[in-house]
Amino acid sequence: MAPEEYDVVVLGSGEAGKYLAWTLASKGERTALVEQKYVGGSCPNIACLPSKNVVHSAKVASYFRNSEQFGITKSNWKIDMAGVRKRKRAMVDDLVAIHLVKYKVSGAELVMGSGRFIAPRTVQVDLADGRTRILHGKRVILSTGSRAAIDPIPGLREAHPLTHVEALELDTLPEHLIVLGGGYVGLEFAQAFRRFGSRVTVIERSARLAHREDQDVSDALHQLFADEGIEVRTGMTIERVTGTSGESVRVQGNATIDGTHLLAATGRIPNTQNIGLEIAGVETANDGHVKVNEKLETTAEHVWAVGDCAGSPHFTHIAFDDFRVVRDNLAGGHRVTTGRLVPFCLFTDPELARVGLDETEAKAKGIAYRLAKIPMSVVLRTFTLSEKRGFMKALVSVNDDRILGFTAFGPEAGEVMAVVQLAISAQLPYTALRDSVLTHPTMAEGLTLLFAATPRI
Repeated sequence: MAPEEYDVVVLGSGEAGKYLAWTLASKGERTALVEQKYVGGSCPNIACLPSKNVVHSAKVASYFRNSEQFGITKSNWKIDMAGVRKRKRAMVDDLVAIHLVKYKVSGAELVMGSGRFIAPRTVQVDLADGRTRILHGKRVILSTGSRAAIDPIPGLREAHPLTHVEALELDTLPEHLIVLGGGYVGLEFAQAFRRFGSRVTVIERSARLAHREDQDVSDALHQLFADEGIEVRTGMTIERVTGTSGESVRVQGNATIDGTHLLAATGRIPNTQNIGLEIAGVETANDGHVKVNEKLETTAEHVWAVGDCAGSPHFTHIAFDDFRVVRDNLAGGHRVTTGRLVPFCLFTDPELARVGLDETEAKAKGIAYRLAKIPMSVVLRTFTLSEKRGFMKALVSVNDDRILGFTAFGPEAGEVMAVVQLAISAQLPYTALRDSVLTHPTMAEGLTLLFAATPRI
Protein backbone atom coordinates (compact mmCIF):
# COMPACT_ATOMS: atom_id res chain seq x y z
CA MET A 1 0.00 0.00 0.00
CA ALA A 2 1.51 3.33 -1.07
CA PRO A 3 1.57 5.97 1.68
CA GLU A 4 -0.68 9.02 1.41
CA GLU A 5 1.53 12.10 1.31
CA TYR A 6 0.97 15.01 3.71
CA ASP A 7 2.91 18.11 4.61
CA VAL A 8 2.17 17.47 8.30
CA VAL A 9 1.02 14.40 10.20
CA VAL A 10 0.07 14.85 13.85
CA LEU A 11 -0.23 11.80 16.10
CA GLY A 12 -2.61 12.56 18.95
CA SER A 13 -5.07 15.44 19.35
CA GLY A 14 -3.81 16.94 22.58
CA GLU A 15 -3.76 20.70 23.06
CA ALA A 16 -0.53 21.42 21.21
CA GLY A 17 -1.13 18.90 18.45
CA LYS A 18 -4.60 20.06 17.52
CA TYR A 19 -3.63 23.73 17.46
CA LEU A 20 -0.65 22.95 15.25
CA ALA A 21 -2.90 20.94 12.90
CA TRP A 22 -5.48 23.72 12.67
CA THR A 23 -2.87 26.45 12.25
CA LEU A 24 -0.75 24.72 9.61
CA ALA A 25 -3.78 23.50 7.67
CA SER A 26 -5.25 27.00 7.61
CA LYS A 27 -2.02 28.15 5.96
CA GLY A 28 -2.54 25.72 3.11
CA GLU A 29 -0.43 22.78 4.29
CA ARG A 30 -2.00 19.37 3.77
CA THR A 31 -2.44 18.20 7.34
CA ALA A 32 -3.78 15.02 8.92
CA LEU A 33 -4.30 14.45 12.64
CA VAL A 34 -4.66 10.90 13.94
CA GLU A 35 -6.71 10.43 17.12
CA GLN A 36 -7.58 7.09 18.67
CA LYS A 37 -10.61 8.07 20.74
CA TYR A 38 -11.01 11.58 22.13
CA VAL A 39 -11.65 14.42 19.68
CA GLY A 40 -9.70 17.30 21.13
CA GLY A 41 -7.61 15.19 23.46
CA SER A 42 -8.02 14.57 27.17
CA CYS A 43 -8.63 18.13 28.39
CA PRO A 44 -12.14 18.65 26.98
CA ASN A 45 -13.15 15.00 27.28
CA ILE A 46 -11.81 13.32 30.42
CA ALA A 47 -9.51 15.67 32.30
CA CYS A 48 -9.31 19.43 32.91
CA LEU A 49 -12.70 20.73 31.88
CA PRO A 50 -14.88 17.73 32.85
CA SER A 51 -13.22 17.50 36.26
CA LYS A 52 -13.76 21.22 36.92
CA ASN A 53 -17.36 20.80 35.78
CA VAL A 54 -17.87 18.13 38.45
CA VAL A 55 -15.91 20.15 41.02
CA HIS A 56 -18.29 23.06 40.43
CA SER A 57 -21.31 20.79 40.87
CA ALA A 58 -19.80 19.79 44.20
CA LYS A 59 -19.43 23.44 45.16
CA VAL A 60 -23.10 23.99 44.39
CA ALA A 61 -23.88 20.98 46.59
CA SER A 62 -21.84 22.62 49.35
CA TYR A 63 -23.88 25.80 48.98
CA PHE A 64 -27.08 23.77 49.32
CA ARG A 65 -25.76 22.00 52.38
CA ASN A 66 -24.91 25.32 54.03
CA SER A 67 -27.73 27.36 52.55
CA GLU A 68 -29.09 28.59 55.88
CA GLN A 69 -26.06 30.83 56.42
CA PHE A 70 -27.08 32.64 53.21
CA GLY A 71 -30.67 33.02 54.40
CA ILE A 72 -32.03 30.24 52.21
CA THR A 73 -34.07 27.43 53.77
CA LYS A 74 -34.15 24.01 52.18
CA SER A 75 -35.87 20.66 52.50
CA ASN A 76 -35.78 17.26 50.82
CA TRP A 77 -32.80 17.95 48.59
CA LYS A 78 -30.49 15.20 47.42
CA ILE A 79 -27.53 14.54 45.17
CA ASP A 80 -28.34 12.93 41.83
CA MET A 81 -25.03 11.66 40.48
CA ALA A 82 -26.69 10.73 37.20
CA GLY A 83 -27.65 14.39 36.88
CA VAL A 84 -24.09 15.48 37.71
CA ARG A 85 -22.82 13.16 35.00
CA LYS A 86 -25.46 14.39 32.53
CA ARG A 87 -24.33 17.99 32.99
CA LYS A 88 -20.71 16.98 32.47
CA ARG A 89 -21.51 14.94 29.38
CA ALA A 90 -23.52 17.79 27.87
CA MET A 91 -20.53 20.09 28.28
CA VAL A 92 -18.21 17.54 26.66
CA ASP A 93 -20.60 17.14 23.72
CA ASP A 94 -20.59 20.90 23.20
CA LEU A 95 -16.79 21.03 23.32
CA VAL A 96 -16.41 18.16 20.85
CA ALA A 97 -18.79 19.91 18.47
CA ILE A 98 -16.66 23.06 18.69
CA HIS A 99 -13.56 21.01 17.87
CA LEU A 100 -15.18 19.40 14.84
CA VAL A 101 -16.05 22.83 13.49
CA LYS A 102 -12.41 23.90 13.91
CA TYR A 103 -11.24 20.90 11.89
CA LYS A 104 -13.71 21.71 9.14
CA VAL A 105 -12.92 25.42 9.01
CA SER A 106 -9.15 24.94 9.14
CA GLY A 107 -9.07 22.17 6.56
CA ALA A 108 -7.16 19.78 8.81
CA GLU A 109 -8.21 16.16 8.25
CA LEU A 110 -9.23 14.30 11.41
CA VAL A 111 -8.43 10.59 11.10
CA MET A 112 -10.02 8.51 13.85
CA GLY A 113 -7.99 5.37 14.46
CA SER A 114 -5.01 3.84 16.22
CA GLY A 115 -1.71 5.04 14.81
CA ARG A 116 1.83 3.70 15.03
CA PHE A 117 5.04 4.26 13.12
CA ILE A 118 6.07 1.67 10.54
CA ALA A 119 8.92 3.74 9.07
CA PRO A 120 10.46 7.18 9.63
CA ARG A 121 7.70 9.83 9.45
CA THR A 122 5.28 7.12 8.30
CA VAL A 123 2.23 6.23 10.39
CA GLN A 124 -0.07 3.27 9.88
CA VAL A 125 -3.58 3.96 11.10
CA ASP A 126 -5.95 1.12 11.94
CA LEU A 127 -9.45 2.53 11.49
CA ALA A 128 -12.48 1.47 13.48
CA ASP A 129 -14.11 -0.10 10.41
CA GLY A 130 -11.16 -2.45 9.93
CA ARG A 131 -9.53 -0.54 7.11
CA THR A 132 -5.92 0.63 7.22
CA ARG A 133 -4.36 3.85 6.02
CA ILE A 134 -0.68 4.74 5.77
CA LEU A 135 0.23 8.41 6.14
CA HIS A 136 3.64 9.91 5.39
CA GLY A 137 4.45 13.41 6.51
CA LYS A 138 7.21 15.80 5.53
CA ARG A 139 6.94 16.79 9.17
CA VAL A 140 5.48 14.76 12.04
CA ILE A 141 4.32 16.00 15.43
CA LEU A 142 3.82 13.73 18.44
CA SER A 143 1.04 14.86 20.76
CA THR A 144 0.02 11.61 22.42
CA GLY A 145 -0.38 12.91 25.97
CA SER A 146 -0.28 10.87 29.17
CA ARG A 147 -2.49 8.60 31.25
CA ALA A 148 -3.04 7.78 34.91
CA ALA A 149 -0.39 5.57 36.44
CA ILE A 150 -1.32 2.38 38.27
CA ASP A 151 1.44 1.69 40.77
CA PRO A 152 2.89 -1.85 40.94
CA ILE A 153 1.22 -2.61 44.27
CA PRO A 154 0.17 -6.24 44.68
CA GLY A 155 -3.52 -6.55 43.92
CA LEU A 156 -4.02 -2.94 42.86
CA ARG A 157 -4.55 -3.51 39.15
CA GLU A 158 -6.67 -6.61 39.87
CA ALA A 159 -8.93 -4.43 42.06
CA HIS A 160 -9.86 -2.42 38.96
CA PRO A 161 -9.42 0.97 40.61
CA LEU A 162 -11.03 4.08 39.25
CA THR A 163 -8.85 6.64 37.55
CA HIS A 164 -10.05 10.19 36.90
CA VAL A 165 -11.66 8.87 33.70
CA GLU A 166 -13.98 6.40 35.43
CA ALA A 167 -14.58 8.69 38.42
CA LEU A 168 -16.08 11.28 36.09
CA GLU A 169 -18.53 8.68 34.78
CA LEU A 170 -19.96 7.51 38.11
CA ASP A 171 -23.75 7.72 38.24
CA THR A 172 -24.04 6.48 41.81
CA LEU A 173 -22.38 7.91 44.90
CA PRO A 174 -19.57 5.84 46.48
CA GLU A 175 -20.31 4.96 50.08
CA HIS A 176 -16.62 5.17 51.01
CA LEU A 177 -14.10 6.39 48.46
CA ILE A 178 -10.42 5.65 49.14
CA VAL A 179 -8.13 7.99 47.23
CA LEU A 180 -4.55 6.91 46.59
CA GLY A 181 -2.50 10.07 46.22
CA GLY A 182 -2.47 13.52 47.75
CA GLY A 183 -1.66 15.46 44.58
CA TYR A 184 -3.82 17.62 42.32
CA VAL A 185 -6.17 14.92 41.03
CA GLY A 186 -6.58 13.17 44.35
CA LEU A 187 -7.30 16.33 46.31
CA GLU A 188 -9.83 17.72 43.85
CA PHE A 189 -11.78 14.47 43.64
CA ALA A 190 -11.57 13.84 47.38
CA GLN A 191 -13.22 17.15 48.22
CA ALA A 192 -15.79 16.86 45.44
CA PHE A 193 -17.02 13.41 46.46
CA ARG A 194 -17.05 14.36 50.12
CA ARG A 195 -19.29 17.30 49.24
CA PHE A 196 -21.57 15.01 47.27
CA GLY A 197 -21.91 12.90 50.41
CA SER A 198 -19.33 10.11 50.25
CA ARG A 199 -17.11 9.17 53.11
CA VAL A 200 -13.59 9.86 51.81
CA THR A 201 -10.15 8.71 52.93
CA VAL A 202 -6.99 10.07 51.27
CA ILE A 203 -3.82 7.99 51.46
CA GLU A 204 -0.53 9.78 50.81
CA ARG A 205 2.86 8.07 51.07
CA SER A 206 4.62 11.34 51.93
CA ALA A 207 4.44 13.03 55.30
CA ARG A 208 1.95 15.65 54.12
CA LEU A 209 -0.47 16.55 51.38
CA ALA A 210 0.97 18.56 48.47
CA HIS A 211 4.38 17.75 49.89
CA ARG A 212 6.24 19.73 47.23
CA GLU A 213 4.57 22.93 48.39
CA ASP A 214 5.55 25.09 51.35
CA GLN A 215 4.63 23.85 54.80
CA ASP A 216 1.98 26.54 55.30
CA VAL A 217 0.24 25.41 52.10
CA SER A 218 0.16 21.79 53.24
CA ASP A 219 -1.05 22.84 56.69
CA ALA A 220 -3.89 24.82 55.13
CA LEU A 221 -4.96 21.87 52.99
CA HIS A 222 -4.86 19.50 55.94
CA GLN A 223 -7.04 21.88 57.95
CA LEU A 224 -9.48 22.28 55.07
CA PHE A 225 -9.89 18.53 54.74
CA ALA A 226 -10.26 18.06 58.49
CA ASP A 227 -12.99 20.70 58.57
CA GLU A 228 -14.84 18.99 55.72
CA GLY A 229 -14.65 15.57 57.32
CA ILE A 230 -12.13 14.02 54.94
CA GLU A 231 -9.84 11.48 56.60
CA VAL A 232 -6.18 11.90 55.63
CA ARG A 233 -3.58 9.17 56.16
CA THR A 234 -0.07 10.44 55.44
CA GLY A 235 3.16 8.48 55.63
CA MET A 236 1.25 5.33 54.77
CA THR A 237 2.94 2.53 52.89
CA ILE A 238 0.68 0.18 50.96
CA GLU A 239 1.61 -3.49 50.80
CA ARG A 240 -1.47 -5.02 49.21
CA VAL A 241 -4.91 -4.25 47.83
CA THR A 242 -7.72 -6.81 47.88
CA GLY A 243 -11.28 -6.81 46.66
CA THR A 244 -12.87 -4.95 43.77
CA SER A 245 -13.48 -1.25 43.47
CA GLY A 246 -17.18 -0.53 43.24
CA GLU A 247 -18.04 -3.41 45.54
CA SER A 248 -15.67 -3.82 48.48
CA VAL A 249 -11.98 -3.02 48.60
CA ARG A 250 -9.29 -3.20 51.29
CA VAL A 251 -5.98 -1.34 51.35
CA GLN A 252 -3.37 -2.88 53.65
CA GLY A 253 -0.04 -1.53 54.80
CA ASN A 254 1.01 0.07 58.05
CA ALA A 255 -2.75 0.49 58.47
CA THR A 256 -5.82 -1.24 57.04
CA ILE A 257 -8.59 0.73 55.36
CA ASP A 258 -11.81 -0.73 53.99
CA GLY A 259 -13.94 1.06 51.44
CA THR A 260 -16.33 0.57 48.56
CA HIS A 261 -14.44 2.41 45.81
CA LEU A 262 -10.78 3.04 45.11
CA LEU A 263 -9.38 5.95 43.08
CA ALA A 264 -5.79 5.73 41.83
CA ALA A 265 -4.35 9.24 41.61
CA THR A 266 -0.63 8.76 42.14
CA GLY A 267 0.73 10.29 38.96
CA ARG A 268 0.81 10.04 35.19
CA ILE A 269 2.87 8.24 32.57
CA PRO A 270 3.41 9.30 28.93
CA ASN A 271 1.62 7.57 26.09
CA THR A 272 4.75 6.56 24.21
CA GLN A 273 4.65 2.78 24.38
CA ASN A 274 3.79 0.50 21.46
CA ILE A 275 3.59 3.22 18.82
CA GLY A 276 6.83 2.36 17.02
CA LEU A 277 8.95 5.26 18.16
CA GLU A 278 12.10 3.19 17.82
CA ILE A 279 11.22 2.53 14.18
CA ALA A 280 10.81 6.25 13.64
CA GLY A 281 14.20 7.00 15.22
CA VAL A 282 12.59 8.80 18.14
CA GLU A 283 14.36 8.18 21.42
CA THR A 284 12.71 8.22 24.85
CA ALA A 285 14.10 8.86 28.30
CA ASN A 286 14.07 6.32 31.13
CA ASP A 287 10.72 7.64 32.34
CA GLY A 288 9.16 7.12 28.91
CA HIS A 289 8.99 10.76 27.83
CA VAL A 290 10.20 11.59 24.35
CA LYS A 291 13.64 13.17 24.33
CA VAL A 292 13.40 16.73 23.00
CA ASN A 293 15.60 19.80 22.93
CA GLU A 294 14.59 23.32 23.93
CA LYS A 295 12.79 23.69 20.58
CA LEU A 296 10.85 20.44 21.12
CA GLU A 297 12.73 18.71 18.31
CA THR A 298 13.14 14.95 18.81
CA THR A 299 16.12 12.78 17.89
CA ALA A 300 14.48 12.11 14.51
CA GLU A 301 14.78 14.70 11.77
CA HIS A 302 11.61 16.72 11.12
CA VAL A 303 9.79 15.15 14.09
CA TRP A 304 8.65 17.19 17.08
CA ALA A 305 7.03 16.16 20.38
CA VAL A 306 4.76 18.43 22.38
CA GLY A 307 2.80 18.40 25.62
CA ASP A 308 2.82 15.65 28.24
CA CYS A 309 4.52 13.04 26.06
CA ALA A 310 7.51 15.37 25.65
CA GLY A 311 7.97 15.77 29.39
CA SER A 312 6.64 19.32 29.44
CA PRO A 313 4.92 20.22 32.74
CA HIS A 314 1.62 18.35 32.61
CA PHE A 315 -0.66 21.34 32.18
CA THR A 316 -2.86 22.21 29.21
CA HIS A 317 -1.65 25.82 29.29
CA ILE A 318 1.94 24.60 28.93
CA ALA A 319 0.96 22.35 26.02
CA PHE A 320 -0.59 25.41 24.39
CA ASP A 321 2.71 27.24 24.80
CA ASP A 322 4.47 24.21 23.26
CA PHE A 323 2.24 24.80 20.24
CA ARG A 324 3.41 28.41 20.04
CA VAL A 325 7.06 27.36 20.31
CA VAL A 326 6.80 24.91 17.38
CA ARG A 327 4.53 27.18 15.34
CA ASP A 328 6.87 30.15 15.58
CA ASN A 329 10.00 28.10 14.91
CA LEU A 330 8.45 26.54 11.82
CA ALA A 331 7.86 30.11 10.63
CA GLY A 332 11.53 30.97 11.12
CA GLY A 333 11.45 32.08 14.73
CA HIS A 334 13.71 31.15 17.62
CA ARG A 335 11.44 30.32 20.56
CA VAL A 336 12.50 27.90 23.28
CA THR A 337 10.86 26.22 26.24
CA THR A 338 13.61 27.06 28.72
CA GLY A 339 12.97 29.76 31.28
CA ARG A 340 9.18 29.63 31.04
CA LEU A 341 7.14 31.01 33.90
CA VAL A 342 4.86 28.08 34.78
CA PRO A 343 1.68 28.87 36.72
CA PHE A 344 -0.57 26.25 38.26
CA CYS A 345 -3.87 26.12 40.07
CA LEU A 346 -5.30 23.38 42.26
CA PHE A 347 -9.09 23.58 41.95
CA THR A 348 -10.05 22.66 45.44
CA ASP A 349 -12.41 25.07 47.19
CA PRO A 350 -10.76 27.38 47.99
CA GLU A 351 -8.24 27.28 45.16
CA LEU A 352 -4.48 27.04 45.52
CA ALA A 353 -2.54 29.01 42.91
CA ARG A 354 1.17 29.62 42.53
CA VAL A 355 3.58 31.15 40.05
CA GLY A 356 7.32 31.66 40.32
CA LEU A 357 9.33 30.70 43.38
CA ASP A 358 7.93 29.57 46.69
CA GLU A 359 9.91 29.68 49.92
CA THR A 360 11.06 26.07 49.65
CA GLU A 361 12.51 26.61 46.18
CA ALA A 362 14.10 29.95 47.05
CA LYS A 363 15.86 28.48 50.06
CA ALA A 364 17.03 25.43 48.08
CA LYS A 365 18.53 27.74 45.45
CA GLY A 366 20.07 30.10 48.00
CA ILE A 367 17.99 33.04 46.77
CA ALA A 368 17.42 35.70 49.41
CA TYR A 369 13.94 37.18 49.53
CA ARG A 370 11.59 39.45 51.40
CA LEU A 371 8.32 37.80 52.43
CA ALA A 372 4.98 39.54 52.31
CA LYS A 373 2.02 37.57 53.66
CA ILE A 374 -1.54 38.41 54.62
CA PRO A 375 -4.55 36.31 55.67
CA MET A 376 -7.42 36.24 53.20
CA SER A 377 -9.65 37.62 55.94
CA VAL A 378 -8.17 41.12 55.45
CA VAL A 379 -9.51 41.13 51.88
CA LEU A 380 -13.01 42.51 52.34
CA ARG A 381 -14.42 40.61 49.36
CA THR A 382 -14.11 37.42 51.43
CA PHE A 383 -16.68 38.80 53.89
CA THR A 384 -19.27 39.13 51.13
CA LEU A 385 -18.64 35.52 50.11
CA SER A 386 -18.43 34.08 53.65
CA GLU A 387 -15.15 32.51 52.50
CA LYS A 388 -12.36 33.94 54.67
CA ARG A 389 -10.13 30.88 54.74
CA GLY A 390 -6.59 31.09 53.37
CA PHE A 391 -3.77 33.54 52.68
CA MET A 392 -1.70 35.29 50.03
CA LYS A 393 2.06 35.57 50.08
CA ALA A 394 4.72 36.93 47.79
CA LEU A 395 8.49 36.71 47.58
CA VAL A 396 10.30 39.91 46.63
CA SER A 397 14.01 40.20 45.87
CA VAL A 398 16.24 41.74 48.55
CA ASN A 399 18.46 43.28 45.89
CA ASP A 400 15.75 45.14 43.99
CA ASP A 401 11.96 45.26 43.83
CA ARG A 402 11.39 42.29 41.50
CA ILE A 403 8.61 39.86 42.39
CA LEU A 404 10.10 36.37 42.63
CA GLY A 405 6.96 34.37 43.29
CA PHE A 406 3.36 34.39 44.49
CA THR A 407 1.14 31.88 46.26
CA ALA A 408 -2.54 32.22 47.11
CA PHE A 409 -4.89 29.88 48.92
CA GLY A 410 -8.34 31.34 48.82
CA PRO A 411 -11.35 32.28 46.67
CA GLU A 412 -10.53 33.03 43.03
CA ALA A 413 -6.84 32.41 43.68
CA GLY A 414 -6.20 31.43 40.08
CA GLU A 415 -7.64 34.69 38.75
CA VAL A 416 -5.67 36.80 41.22
CA MET A 417 -2.48 34.92 40.36
CA ALA A 418 -2.78 35.98 36.71
CA VAL A 419 -2.35 39.61 37.72
CA VAL A 420 0.91 38.86 39.52
CA GLN A 421 2.12 36.61 36.72
CA LEU A 422 1.71 39.47 34.27
CA ALA A 423 3.68 41.76 36.58
CA ILE A 424 6.48 39.19 36.85
CA SER A 425 6.56 38.66 33.08
CA ALA A 426 6.69 42.41 32.49
CA GLN A 427 9.42 42.74 35.15
CA LEU A 428 7.37 45.29 37.02
CA PRO A 429 8.46 46.13 40.57
CA TYR A 430 6.18 45.04 43.40
CA THR A 431 5.38 48.71 43.96
CA ALA A 432 3.44 48.75 40.67
CA LEU A 433 0.85 46.46 42.27
CA ARG A 434 1.14 48.04 45.69
CA ASP A 435 0.31 51.45 44.28
CA SER A 436 -2.35 50.38 41.76
CA VAL A 437 -5.95 51.49 42.19
CA LEU A 438 -7.79 48.16 42.10
CA THR A 439 -11.56 47.81 42.12
CA HIS A 440 -13.33 47.45 45.46
CA PRO A 441 -14.56 44.95 46.53
CA THR A 442 -12.64 42.35 44.50
CA MET A 443 -10.23 39.59 45.44
CA ALA A 444 -7.51 41.22 43.34
CA GLU A 445 -7.76 44.28 45.58
CA GLY A 446 -5.95 42.20 48.18
CA LEU A 447 -2.76 42.58 46.13
CA THR A 448 -2.43 46.19 47.23
CA LEU A 449 -2.58 45.04 50.84
CA LEU A 450 -0.20 42.17 50.24
CA PHE A 451 2.52 44.21 48.59
CA ALA A 452 2.08 47.04 51.07
CA ALA A 453 3.22 44.43 53.64
CA THR A 454 6.53 43.88 51.84
CA PRO A 455 9.45 44.68 54.16
CA ARG A 456 11.51 47.60 52.91
CA ILE A 457 15.16 47.15 52.03
